[in-house]
Amino acid sequence: MLASALAPYRRIFTPATALFSLTGLVARLPISMVGLGIVLLAEHETGSYAFAGAVSATALIANAGFAVVQGRLLDRLGQARVLPALITLWGAGLALAMLSLTADWPVVTTYVLAAVAGASLPSVGTCVRARWAHCLKDDPARLHTAFSFEAVADETVFLLGPIIVTMLATVVHPVAGLSAALGFGLVGTYVFAGLRSTEPPVHPAPTGGAVRPAMPWYAVGTLTVVTFALGVLFGAAEVATVAFSEAEGQQGAAGFLLAVWALGSLVAGLVSGAITWRQGPLVRMRWGALGMAAAMAPLVLVPSIPVMGVVLLVGGLAISPTLIAAMSLAEQVLPPARLTEGMMLLQTGIALGLAPGAALAGVVVDEVGSSEAYLVSLGGGLLALAAALATRVPANVRSHDEVAGVDGVERNLA
Repeated sequence: MLASALAPYRRIFTPATALFSLTGLVARLPISMVGLGIVLLAEHETGSYAFAGAVSATALIANAGFAVVQGRLLDRLGQARVLPALITLWGAGLALAMLSLTADWPVVTTYVLAAVAGASLPSVGTCVRARWAHCLKDDPARLHTAFSFEAVADETVFLLGPIIVTMLATVVHPVAGLSAALGFGLVGTYVFAGLRSTEPPVHPAPTGGAVRPAMPWYAVGTLTVVTFALGVLFGAAEVATVAFSEAEGQQGAAGFLLAVWALGSLVAGLVSGAITWRQGPLVRMRWGALGMAAAMAPLVLVPSIPVMGVVLLVGGLAISPTLIAAMSLAEQVLPPARLTEGMMLLQTGIALGLAPGAALAGVVVDEVGSSEAYLVSLGGGLLALAAALATRVPANVRSHDEVAGVDGVERNLA
């Protein structure tokens, strides 16, 4: 049974694809470490969760603001040229932001450096998915499995990252957690960018009156709202969980709780990738969004850390299926020449949502309490559900369901 469950994954991996997926996983670790690391360091230095959340939000907003620019550069110039420049700038910005917090530099300097680090952090996860889409462009079934595996890789990142940064920040020093993120990001991205054999082709800017392929803005827009809402949910839950753990007298448990949440998502992602679904990505995304909203409802009532761990583990089961479906749907509707740019929009949505989610949760923690901050996550879940229900597949797009000969449940609901 185990062998048959793993068979879809064995079919997608070659030495080349395994190498870019593994190095991409390492390069993604900062995504799950920097936000929490900034919160832990800034709160340690100032004692204010509101300030810590605001600094983290600044980096996230800057990341979202420059994500589309990054996507266009990656499509037009290629990953090998763009990624090394971005990660070098990110490393310098983050290192100086850490120094600003610990050396008591002016507050405005901290915000500026956090913005530089956020704006230049490359979305390696998007680049990995673009490579899979290039390598498996003629096989939708294997591409679904690849996207499922990358969702599992994302959850592995969010499983390991919070544990690493929290342990280093609480046992060694808050600076140690961000320093580890710095090392993972630099080494992983430099190696990933050097893997040229699987890099997607470059799509230069049109010349001589040529017209760029049209972006399916309505579909991409509603998908971006879905990911934005999930970003609000994630950002608020991260800050609320840190504060909840501290209120329970065990701040170090925050990393464990967030890792348990990610573990639930990881398991769901593995199962999703091994299943041949009869329902298309639109239907799966809608069910996943409903599950995410339902999972947030009881968090405000949880009385203890052990119970919180159980509730988060169950709630995590909806994360990967929702994101896998959203990415699969985006790949389905986007033209190849704008694939990275379009997927970056979805990643931008997550980053853009993380910022207000974290900041608003920080304010709620300071003004009301840690448990009440989970209501911000519930609001994000409800918004994701509304956007998922509003999403439509363009009429001129041939769906993966049709390619696979599946009944068009998704198209009927659209």
